[in-house]
Order: sequence, then structure tokens, then C-alpha cells
Amino acid sequence: MNRSLRVLALSAAALTGLLAFSACSSGDASVVGAWGAPDTRGEPSLVFEQDGSYSGNDGCNNVGGRWSEDGDSIDLGNMHSTLMYCEGVDTWLGLARSAELSGDTLTLLDEDGGEIGTLQRADG
Repeated sequence: MNRSLRVLALSAAALTGLLAFSACSSGDASVVGAWGAPDTRGEPSLVFEQDGSYSGNDGCNNVGGRWSEDGDSIDLGNMHSTLMYCEGVDTWLGLARSAELSGDTLTLLDEDGGEIGTLQRADG
């Protein structure tokens, strides 16, 4: 009986370690982190937090909201935005409703699923 409990405990420990390892390695495929140029004024960027929130800037206006991820597809939910006018700045990011993740490239899509731009992973 003692041996059986020991084998069971070792199996549970191995499974826990394997789950922890797979959770860490899948982090590379997650949208969590910074995209675009967060520290560059006038350039679009988004930062996705682990808690399901995101924030950023379209080059002029601050944007944010709550996101959910399903595989490589990211639903941006209802993006809120400030409404400042900035001459000469293309504020395309504010039109994004979803995104697709492929490696270190985040492709932003409008409400019809059309591509409107891309952001590169900033912290990777």
C-alpha cells in the first residue's frame, strides 16, 4: 500500500510539473504583452494584460477594453477610445474589433473581418 501511494504521489507531481511547463510554454503563443510601439508618440500600440483587459494608443487617442482569446483569434469586445483630433495621424487602430495572432505579428481586423493593420510584438 505504501508503495502504491508513493507511485501515485510521484505521478501526481509529474503531472503537475508537466501542466506547469505547458502553461509556461504556451505563453509565447499568447497575446498577453505589448504590441506596436508603446513608448513612441504618434505610433499605434496595444498592451494586453493577463486579467483580460487591454489598453493602448492609436497614435492620437487612448483606447482600451476587455479581450478574450480563442486559439489564434482575439475578440476585442467593445473598444473605448478618447476622441481627440490629431492632424496627420491615421487612427485606424480604433476601428479594430478583433485580431489574429501569428507568431510575433498581430493582425487587426475591422467589424467585417477585413485586415486594417498589423502590430509586431514589442516585448518579445
